[in-house]
Amino acid sequence: MGMSIGGGRGGVKSDINVTPLVDVVLVLLIIFMVVTPMMTRGKDVVLPQAEHIEKEDGPDPLVLSVTPDRKLFVESDAYPDERVFQAKLKAVLRQEPGRRLLLKADQSLTYGDVKKVMQLAKGSGAERVSLAVVKPADEANSGMPFPLEP
Repeated sequence: MGMSIGGGRGGVKSDINVTPLVDVVLVLLIIFMVVTPMMTRGKDVVLPQAEHIEKEDGPDPLVLSVTPDRKLFVESDAYPDERVFQAKLKAVLRQEPGRRLLLKADQSLTYGDVKKVMQLAKGSGAERVSLAVVKPADEANSGMPFPLEP
């Protein structure tokens, strides 16, 4: 296998065995393939497409989601009514004042539905609420959400 013992001609063989390396790389590939879809935050909604995107760097935003049936989510936790939703936002913003909020609203919602959630966020003490949109088709990696300031 790796070396021969005895009175052979060459003594120790110095062949590189790449099989363990390939095994490790394949296991890592499988792990990344399984974990990557779980990294999406908030609820899965169909985002509207934007014509222009303003990229924003900074701390990780709190993700708010509104589904087509108008259910409200903070990250992946559902909130049954607006009062409980707003109380949760107030609690989070009390702990981290000035934290950015990213609103993922389904494209089938009306302007009034989205505005209502933005007003709830502002009433909770949020300074700014960014809207998640899909990159324009002419840019690379289309389909990824990016914040767009209202």
